[in-house]
Amino acid sequence: MGTMATDWLGSIVSINCGDSLGVYQGRVSAVDQASQTISLTRPFHNGVKCLVPEVTFRAGDITELKILEIPGPGDGQPLGDPPPAEPGPAGPHGPGKAAKKAAACSSAPQSIPRRTDARGQDVAVSPQQQCSRSYVDRHAEPLSQAKGFRRRHNSWSSSSRHPGQATPKKSGLRNGQAKSKDEECFGEDAGAIPDTDFDFEGNLALFDKAAVFEEIDTYERRGARARGVPSERPARYRHDENILEAEPIVYRRISVPHTGSKEFCTDSGLVVPSVSYELHKKLLSVAEKHGLTLERRLEMTGVCASQMALTLLGGPNRLTPKNVHQRPAVAVLCGPHVKGAQGISCGRHLANHDVQVVLFLPNFVKMLEPITNELSLFSKTQGQQVSSLKDLPTSPVDLVINCLDCPENAFLRDQPWYKAAVAWANQNRAPVLSIDPPARELEPGIDAKWSLALGLPLPLGEHAGRVYLCDIGIPQQVFQEAGISYHSPFGCKFVIPLHSA
Repeated sequence: MGTMATDWLGSIVSINCGDSLGVYQGRVSAVDQASQTISLTRPFHNGVKCLVPEVTFRAGDITELKILEIPGPGDGQPLGDPPPAEPGPAGPHGPGKAAKKAAACSSAPQSIPRRTDARGQDVAVSPQQQCSRSYVDRHAEPLSQAKGFRRRHNSWSSSSRHPGQATPKKSGLRNGQAKSKDEECFGEDAGAIPDTDFDFEGNLALFDKAAVFEEIDTYERRGARARGVPSERPARYRHDENILEAEPIVYRRISVPHTGSKEFCTDSGLVVPSVSYELHKKLLSVAEKHGLTLERRLEMTGVCASQMALTLLGGPNRLTPKNVHQRPAVAVLCGPHVKGAQGISCGRHLANHDVQVVLFLPNFVKMLEPITNELSLFSKTQGQQVSSLKDLPTSPVDLVINCLDCPENAFLRDQPWYKAAVAWANQNRAPVLSIDPPARELEPGIDAKWSLALGLPLPLGEHAGRVYLCDIGIPQQVFQEAGISYHSPFGCKFVIPLHSA
């Protein structure tokens, strides 16, 4: 048994000690049959080199023992000796599993020729080597596959071999001696590779950036003088600057024949002058002559006004399928004129968007054709039309849309229904949106919080509240024919806010 124990010395084995202790690899340095222990030198624990030079294991702690490499003749083992028995846990049933596997590979001693034979000759291989090679072939890179740990560069398997260990594979001879793997990969000076890391910070500190750039600038100036180019340095730009030269911004791109008494400006700073009621009326007549009829303007006004009203009512935060039990209520006050038809169109679009609309329009014997057409379309919605102020909601609504005033029908302001409608709107305590209100403040009237102007604004006063401008689709050449130099201030929107300049 003592002779068998000494045969294990120098073998490279892998010892599995279970989940608690892990897997160890190393070269067998001592085997004690009496105390049932085995010692490994230069051990690796789970792929990481241990800090201690030697580790000793008891037979009871070993779960599995694998032979990774058997020492050859050059490693001190006599030629022709059988493979050593595994120093696993010996019990009453005989040697361990690895010992039985080694015994199965070879049953009789065989002679092994020396590895320094000439290249190209057929080399006889013993059953021992066949067993070892077949085991290595089946378990390629055992150090990197055991228990899931990975092979690392400069690990024990590549550069930390024992000085006396023979390399299992040779690809060439140098001066009659076989080259190692490191010499084959890195050349003959593999040992001269430094182990210390490169000092990037120290090397970078040696670089004088200012001096190098000054040298580059000097070289460029000398080359410019040699070519006869002025030595002025080119302009340098920051990362957030535009290198393309842009034209100066013109903020006044709309001009009217007679400057109004008031000017507005957009959020981007573009100046929008106001126009008189006569010029505004002329603009609409020219547009109608070119095909922009009243019906098309009513539809455009209704769409833009309803979109603005939906935004004022809360937009997507209010009009959602989960909030159908709290539908917003809107009261639309209309007169028997074109501005009233604009309010009816707006009410129709609001009703189509699931808004509770109550439309007030007084009874008249004769109605304009645009009003009749709009009422016919509104009657197809779920909106409610009333002609008496008693039928208007008694509780506050979410929004009041005012379309009562018209400069051409000023006599309507003396009608009892008009005064009653104004009184109801002022007592309802709901915010008011006026569509295309007149320029002058007429008493008594409804104070609006917002006002929507069409095309170009009139010189609205404080009673109009915050002024918004609506694009009703008038082409640029129509403006020019009406005597207005025009460039659209709307950008990507159809309704924009205006501020007093």
